[in-house]
Amino acid sequence: LLMLVALGVINRMRGRPFFSLPRKVGRPDLAAFVIVPALLPGIISGHWGIATLTALINLALLFLILGVVGFGLISIVRWALARLLGELSRSLGLLVKAVPLLMIFSLILFLTPELWQVFSQLPDASLLLLVGLFALLGSSFLIARVPREVEDLEKEAGAGGPPLKQRQRVNVGLVLFVSQSLQVLLVALAVAVFFVIFGLLTIGADTVTSWTTHPADVLFEFDLAGREAAMTRELLRVAVAIASFTGLYFAISMLTDDLYRKEFLSRITDEMKQTFVRRAEYLKLVS
Repeated sequence: LLMLVALGVINRMRGRPFFSLPRKVGRPDLAAFVIVPALLPGIISGHWGIATLTALINLALLFLILGVVGFGLISIVRWALARLLGELSRSLGLLVKAVPLLMIFSLILFLTPELWQVFSQLPDASLLLLVGLFALLGSSFLIARVPREVEDLEKEAGAGGPPLKQRQRVNVGLVLFVSQSLQVLLVALAVAVFFVIFGLLTIGADTVTSWTTHPADVLFEFDLAGREAAMTRELLRVAVAIASFTGLYFAISMLTDDLYRKEFLSRITDEMKQTFVRRAEYLKLVS
């Protein structure tokens, strides 16, 4: 009710009917979205700590909405997913070049009892934090290269047109970052599936029990190639851990493989040239 009253007051200040929907969301509306709901706990019950927390949550939500809508993040993700299958073969090609040593190392790790002991005893929250840490490191490596790629892309695709504004540079950078991140995610998922299948074929519940020194947490069992295969929680944990590490390694490989980056940027450049051309034509029409 208080929020509706605040929006109504803002409408009246702008000369609009009290209950009219805003045609354009301005700074007063955004400020009301952040401040007004936060005032309720403070005014009604005197809990200003809760009021401050509510304001911070609303502010974070506002920035999230502005980021998703303002930079077209949903459209970027949809576009990247549409072209992801086309990039899969090239991603796997890079993985084949980068992974032989890593795959041998990963297979040795996968068959190491100590690794199973560590991840079987690791709390779920700690495992998620570890995966999040690898994802954060991989994202940091990709983001660090984005400004240079945006500059190269603007020189190639936007030659002859007006320079990009800061907001537009961020948008192009998001296109590059999301496209590469989805490739890394797809490769990590493929590695996880591989190790799950490999574990089902080679490692039974008795082996897991002997390696972890406690009974295996069997989710389900089934016949596979004439033997009893067991899907265990420990197998899933180890597969996720190795896949997250492989994803980080693949992200670093994307940064250090110059040939792959040139091919990737050339494909993006070809696809975005028309966008830059239409942008230049639009700016000429409105100027």
